[in-house]
Amino acid sequence: MKTLRNFKQGINLTAKTFAGLEDVLAVELKQLGAQDVKTGKRVVLFRGDKSLIYKTNYLCRTALRILMPISIFPVKNEEQLYEKIVRINWKKYFDVDKSILINTKVFHSAINHSHFASLKAKDAIADYFRQETRRRPNIDKENPDIIINLHINKDKCTISLDSSGQSLNKRGYRIAADKAPINEILAAGMIRLTGWKKDGDFIDPMCGSGTIAIEAAMDAMQIPAAYYRKRFAFMNWNDFEEELWYKIKEEANEKICEYDFPIIASDKSFKAFGIARSNLKNAGLHKDVTLLNKAFDKINPENGKGILLFNPPYGERLESDGITGLYSHIGDVLKSKFAGYEAWLITANPQAAKSIGLRPSQKITLFNGPLECRLLKFELYQGSRKGQKHLVGSNTILVNSDHYIHEEKG
Repeated sequence: MKTLRNFKQGINLTAKTFAGLEDVLAVELKQLGAQDVKTGKRVVLFRGDKSLIYKTNYLCRTALRILMPISIFPVKNEEQLYEKIVRINWKKYFDVDKSILINTKVFHSAINHSHFASLKAKDAIADYFRQETRRRPNIDKENPDIIINLHINKDKCTISLDSSGQSLNKRGYRIAADKAPINEILAAGMIRLTGWKKDGDFIDPMCGSGTIAIEAAMDAMQIPAAYYRKRFAFMNWNDFEEELWYKIKEEANEKICEYDFPIIASDKSFKAFGIARSNLKNAGLHKDVTLLNKAFDKINPENGKGILLFNPPYGERLESDGITGLYSHIGDVLKSKFAGYEAWLITANPQAAKSIGLRPSQKITLFNGPLECRLLKFELYQGSRKGQKHLVGSNTILVNSDHYIHEEKG
């Protein structure tokens, strides 16, 4: 059994993310000082010290979790799994009075049931503490102090401590959500993938709960990704250094700045408008993001350059003709009102996307939950109105049915 120790020259660490965002996360980690950065499938491996664990949890916009592997060993059956786990020096990492939760993933292994593997691991940890302290830690599935990650692939088992606790997409600013809100990590990743230079308008014309606009404002103003969060699992580790943590937070918070160009969020739904307004106010960004209750074609761009980034409906709740009409109308509005802009949209409906009537200059595969999507880039040059189609009848009503035109800024 190989037990991984925390040497001064670096700790082996793992950052989890969504498929398609690995390279974006790798850049973030390097900017924070990570060494030996290597990308994998939905993970980025790297090395750093304790301060980097704190920094990545607080600052990384595209990481779901930061894991610290503590032991790697071969395993062929449940008995071996128990024997290896019971030999780990658990009291080095946390005390018996801390509650625990074990998250297990099993792939291509003779141990073919993740729940049973979790039970074996729980028994081993409980027996270790009973031998050492005559007590055992409690299991807490709702709000554990310590999360242990058990990963078995074929005959290799990796045991890690989850330094994050709650997934890092749980930023803390979202108090309400419209239907199917986009994940904060995915929103932040899409913003980075656009290559936004922060020198013009940023517009989300179908903003829903406001997540994309909030993530854009936080990025532009250098507000740390976890600025609104209070707790992380590493705070319950035995080696937690509170003074170091507060120093890292203070240094990051000192970099928060103003942003001069417009960030605009709009939705034709009055319900979505209200939800986005609540989230913006909770984040303290209601004076930094212009929030509109307007349909896409009622938005008037301000500077003649910038980007649009949005997540339109994919068609689950619309008939085929309806979703085709919606996407066709999106294309008409882009061509008629947004010359000089870059437009990016994510969709899981490639057939409907063809109705936009523009050739995407870039396609990036991402996943919105279980749905395989494409992030499409459209470069809207001057004169792109040429040959545009105009919608009539019921298709137009799909986008232009908004009876509320509220505008809020500041």
